[in-house]
Amino acid sequence: MNLTIRQAVHTDIPVLRKLIEVSVRGLQTRDYSPSQIESALATVYGVDSQLITDGTYFVVEATSPEGNLPKAKLAKAELVIVGCGGWSRRKTLFGADHWTDREDSLLSPQRDAAKIRAFFVHPDWARRGIGSMILVACESAAADAGFMHLEMGATLSGLPFYRARGYIALEELVVRLANGESLPIVRMEKRLSYCSEKS
Repeated sequence: MNLTIRQAVHTDIPVLRKLIEVSVRGLQTRDYSPSQIESALATVYGVDSQLITDGTYFVVEATSPEGNLPKAKLAKAELVIVGCGGWSRRKTLFGADHWTDREDSLLSPQRDAAKIRAFFVHPDWARRGIGSMILVACESAAADAGFMHLEMGATLSGLPFYRARGYIALEELVVRLANGESLPIVRMEKRLSYCSEKS
């Protein structure tokens, strides 16, 4: 399995939109109803292009299934985006471009927590370390930017993943959806102790 991580660029957006839909519909069905999922895709989930503009959104690429080729031909193998996620130095805790409750003012690394944002993995590539790969990149970049701790609005589906990586639940939140339903999520936090060691 050949996986590489890079910063997302705006030309990735059409692929990311499809990936996010497939990820949500494939990996969140145990925690949310079909109507919650469809309304969340229309209301909350999706691409946040501000993260791409800020250079804080990552994608993981893998060689396509037909890319299982000898090393000499690997350079010609097609790369496909199988996961995405990022962090933010802005106040918005969650939500795509179409989310109306955005707050894009900048955070202070000395006072505020950087936000972990918009993690999605293709169901066919789940549990292969892709989320961890992105999370490590986000935590490292946020620490390099001077942030001492991180927070997120985690989906119920993401709770076990983030708990296993040291994030602590702070409070339960309810996101109002366009169809009148709500989407329960959990605000989580992690202190980056190694930040103080670097300074």
